[in-house]
Amino acid sequence: MLTDLQKEILDLKDEKNAILLAHNYQPGEIQEIADFLGDSLELCIKASEIEAKDLVVFCGVDFMAETAYILNPNKKIVIPDIEAECPMAHMLSSDEVKESKEKHPDAAVVLYVNSLVDAKAEADILCTSANALKIVESLNEDKILFGPDNNLANFVAKQTNKEIIPIPDGGHCYIHTMFHKGDTAFAKEKYPNAEIIVHPECNNEVQENADYVLSTGGMINHVKESDNNEFIIGTEIDLITRLNREIPDKNFYPLLDEAICKTMKLHSLEKVKNSLLNEKFEISVPEDVSKKSLNAVQRMIDVSK
Repeated sequence: MLTDLQKEILDLKDEKNAILLAHNYQPGEIQEIADFLGDSLELCIKASEIEAKDLVVFCGVDFMAETAYILNPNKKIVIPDIEAECPMAHMLSSDEVKESKEKHPDAAVVLYVNSLVDAKAEADILCTSANALKIVESLNEDKILFGPDNNLANFVAKQTNKEIIPIPDGGHCYIHTMFHKGDTAFAKEKYPNAEIIVHPECNNEVQENADYVLSTGGMINHVKESDNNEFIIGTEIDLITRLNREIPDKNFYPLLDEAICKTMKLHSLEKVKNSLLNEKFEISVPEDVSKKSLNAVQRMIDVSK
């Protein structure tokens, strides 16, 4: 049953000819009214397909809204809370990418979509956790500069013969590095029949103790198709909110209850309503940076389809 506020937002959305995009880590009350809910790759692809809408309300973090703008420069892109930033994306500057390219002129640059637009402009192609290996293998170069998530870089390095050079040193997601080997052991002891599924942004010791290492979209697909009925989920807590709603006949347990992305939770129904009503906070990217970034974004989408 929708609340009055949710109904108001849906009415406003129709009035404004708007689409509401939300990441899997958004709270349940926003998930319930989103036109599209997904991981970074799915949201990128959806953003590239938007045609009939005038206004895009993006419930995610800064780099996601920037990417939506790059793919839709003629549409108004707004984010309900302008402070919703991804700490990992801010760990890699465009200057550091340039310096790394100078040190390794024979390397291709693959940046995680979790990066800021100025850094994206220096990339050859982007990737997400869902397609990182596929993207790397699609390139002719044998040396790859890969950032900003070191754990994802190492995850790819274990599966390819190409040389993967992580940039910057120490780039990470503070949510996924909360998990430790002991957490997987404790969870398995508590739920012995459950599969452990973790995200490739997790530390290597956690990945090695999991049954599967998957993106959030990959997790959803896996649990839907699996014959198993119990799953320990090693990612941000609100993916379980979605799983419980969409797959109520299976049981999902968080690897850690504390795995909460504070910036993802800055959005609220009140802020979504304000964003629609006043068309704020608007996201834009300088034209020259947007055009340079578009090539890397579009190359990723083309390889991913």
